[in-house]
Amino acid sequence: MREAAQERKAHATREEGERAVLEKIAGMDQSDRVIAERVHAIVRAQAPELVPRTWYGMPAYANADGDVVCFFQDARKFGARYATLGFNDAANLDEGTMWSTAFAITRLTAAEEARIAALVKRAVG
Repeated sequence: MREAAQERKAHATREEGERAVLEKIAGMDQSDRVIAERVHAIVRAQAPELVPRTWYGMPAYANADGDVVCFFQDARKFGARYATLGFNDAANLDEGTMWSTAFAITRLTAAEEARIAALVKRAVG
């Protein structure tokens, strides 16, 4: 909770948020760093209106209201075997009465990159 409070104060501008996200990505294990760098590039290309920031120590992207729409969690964060791309309530992914809000990522191919791009575009649409 302290980390989240500090993050809210620390990212007053888009540039500060971008810098913080890139620092978090740089500190990841190499395999997750490669994925996180691509996810970051995809999110920035598909949803330039989202503001990069850290959220509970993870790279995240918030809407104009400051609500986190999506985030990237490296495997080491919680001792998981895979990295995760997650979406919060602010994401427009509703699909009937049940839909996915998190996706495990072990590596990225063109197919996964296209799927992430479509999810991000839909999330902000």
